[in-house]
Amino acid sequence: MITRDELRQIAGNGIWKQNTSIVQILGLCPLLAVTTNLVNGVMLSLATIIVMALSGFAVASLRNFIPHEIRIPVFILIVAALVTVVDLLFNANLHELYVVLGIFIPLIVTNCIVLARVEAFANKNPPLQSTVDGIFMGVGMLWTLALLGGLRELIGAGTLFSGIDMVFPGLQPLQLLPDDYPGLLLAILPPGAFILLGCMIAWKNWIEARAAARQAKLPSATGASVNAG
Repeated sequence: MITRDELRQIAGNGIWKQNTSIVQILGLCPLLAVTTNLVNGVMLSLATIIVMALSGFAVASLRNFIPHEIRIPVFILIVAALVTVVDLLFNANLHELYVVLGIFIPLIVTNCIVLARVEAFANKNPPLQSTVDGIFMGVGMLWTLALLGGLRELIGAGTLFSGIDMVFPGLQPLQLLPDDYPGLLLAILPPGAFILLGCMIAWKNWIEARAAARQAKLPSATGASVNAG
């Protein structure tokens, strides 16, 4: 079983403290190429979450039976098998989106996020904890790619949820800016992704610096109140 403290720590690490996109800076290829809109970023992240959760469970369950010398090739084989299943499911059920995402679904096999987490966590922890860790690491990737894709789409085209009809037929994207908005091409191109990613990293560092500053003031404020008493 997993305790509440373990769950809180794993969730905090995956979503914020060890976020794969804005802390570890892993998986930059899909981060830059796929996040031209919000839908693409979210759907690729969901595919990655499935692979990370299942691969974490599989590796943690088999880790005592895998010789240490060949563990990396075996991990890649496990991840590749799971990615193949996800790839076929996307092709069968979301074919239009599958065509848009293209090679980036199969490339989950070589994604540093998946292999690094399998080696760093699943290879050393029980199956349940490893599965939860994979899920929350994927959730951390999900919100960063969704935010980055949403910002790029909004600045670049003035819309949100472009391509949502490929996932839910009948739905239409939201036109948030005027129809005559010319769009900023830089936001759609890879340099725009780099700039916005840098802004997101700076935003996270700013939040953590403010939190650290507040935390540093607490002992002095507590001590002053005690002395006054």
